[in-house]
Amino acid sequence: MISLALLAFMVSLVATLWMRRLFHRHAGAYAEDAPQRFHVGDTPRMGGAGLLAGWALALAVLPLLQWAHLAGNIDRARLNLPLWLLMLLPAFAGGVLEDMTQRLTVRWRLLLTLTSGLLAWWLLDVSVTQLGFGWLDAHWRAVPWLGVALAVLAVTGLPHAFNIIDGYNGLAGMVALVVCLALAHVALQVGDRELAGMAVALAAATAGFLVWNYPRGLIFAGDAGAYLWGLLIATISLLLVQRHPVVSPWFPVLLLIYPVWETVFSIYRKLWRGVSPGMADALHLHQLVYRRLVRSVLHEDEARNMLMRNNRTAPYLWGFIALTVVPAVLFWRYTGVLMAFCLLFAVSYVVAYVSLVRFKVPRVFQRSRF
Repeated sequence: MISLALLAFMVSLVATLWMRRLFHRHAGAYAEDAPQRFHVGDTPRMGGAGLLAGWALALAVLPLLQWAHLAGNIDRARLNLPLWLLMLLPAFAGGVLEDMTQRLTVRWRLLLTLTSGLLAWWLLDVSVTQLGFGWLDAHWRAVPWLGVALAVLAVTGLPHAFNIIDGYNGLAGMVALVVCLALAHVALQVGDRELAGMAVALAAATAGFLVWNYPRGLIFAGDAGAYLWGLLIATISLLLVQRHPVVSPWFPVLLLIYPVWETVFSIYRKLWRGVSPGMADALHLHQLVYRRLVRSVLHEDEARNMLMRNNRTAPYLWGFIALTVVPAVLFWRYTGVLMAFCLLFAVSYVVAYVSLVRFKVPRVFQRSRF
């Protein structure tokens, strides 16, 4: 696993730097008044290509690593990398097109991620076979298409959830890194080295990308990077629960509750305001943290001023997600405990959001007078 991780990290590190240099003069620019613009200048959004290169190439050369006794006992036939790449193709290609042109409509992006979700079911046989309730699971299994529909919905939706939280340097990337490590840990606990290897390779590739993304923001993951994280993490999570009934289906729910709840809450508040859920705005939790919690930076250079404030935003959310990842890893078998923590997060999120909207910043985050 260590050799696999090192290879994925190095390939991603080099490929992401190469993407930055290749597209530095052809960066698709956000409009100056775009709500998601929190940087000065035009930054390449092709980090997703570096992520894919690191993840895929490390797994592709796994046979050589095993031949050299540098990798553990991972069944390459069960891993079946070509099918995974085929599943990724529609959504990732659409993400690259959007990153380069910014002209792909929300409807087309949803259709492409739906296509990848359907391919995940068809090629990898993903399905939700249990809900964690003994009295209900027997009835649930009696209607298999319900599990397939829920799995396709999860694989379709999570890429967009990661795209929503991908607003500041190091935010979505760190969430993906921590989630992948948690998935790898539980996969190893149940003896699934194939899924663990995939999760470790993605975590290492993400770490290589973060070298250039945080704190300087030299390149962004873009839609392609967010879709890659969402598709792979959703599929790994579903297969982990599907293959090993001892793993509660609420383990990945709690693990990913931050991007999932951010998406659900965003859809709710936009519908409540009478606007389309696909319309971009500047009212996500991380954007409120940027405006209401992060201290102003006094610097003559506007670009450096904005960059420093941008970099101070992600750590607030890192602490927030730690409150979900830690209990998920500790109680991955216990549905009741995991559900309780999901409810606790949802309540805490709403309280924090309302407090920020009403300018009632918690005292611990307020600037000291002394």
